Amino acid sequence: MKYAMTMDGKIACYTGDSKWVTGEESRAHVQTLRNHYKGIMAGIGTVLADDPMLNCRIEGGRDPIRIIADSHLRIPMDSQLVRTAGQQPLIVACLPDADEEKAAQLQEKGVEVLRIPGVTTADITEEQKEVISLPVLMKELGVRKIDGILLEGGGQLNESALQAGIVQRVYCYIAPKIFGGAQAKTPVEGQGLAKAADAWHFTRIGMQEFGQDILLEYERTKEN
Repeated sequence: MKYAMTMDGKIACYTGDSKWVTGEESRAHVQTLRNHYKGIMAGIGTVLADDPMLNCRIEGGRDPIRIIADSHLRIPMDSQLVRTAGQQPLIVACLPDADEEKAAQLQEKGVEVLRIPGVTTADITEEQKEVISLPVLMKELGVRKIDGILLEGGGQLNESALQAGIVQRVYCYIAPKIFGGAQAKTPVEGQGLAKAADAWHFTRIGMQEFGQDILLEYERTKEN
């Protein structure tokens, strides 16, 4: 899991604007992570908000296989991801009953559509919804020899990944800025945990400086 946040823990302003949280040095380091990991994953919210490419911008670098968690196949056909599916692999994971016609259109563009069983979860309003099972998705990706994934999702997908127990390492970039705002986006959203005693625990394994930014690197503590 990788995210960049301000000193007050925001990944975007309340308007959604997030360009840029961190400086050029930090953003360049992110490209080394994209070069390192076999896959890169984001949620449909990130795709709709930012229309990302999710490629590696290092000369001679390796583009990761792009994976999008998109339960209901809302990914736009004219998105950068779909338009470049012939040049850089794109996997879109959806629920079993997702739109078959849309799936066929995506496949015609070179997109691999993976139908993944759903699980029921609750958001901050405690409203129940069905989303793809991330542990099942990880097994399917493992079959395809994708042995490491850089998660560049938003707060909703990050929370789902933590709940699913699939986060093994965290790259946390902190910028010397404050955005403020009760409605501003944070790295981990969703319903969250009810008790502090149930927190997901990590062990800090590294710290680096990139310009005025700091990168804290953590590994999941094995006993929880």
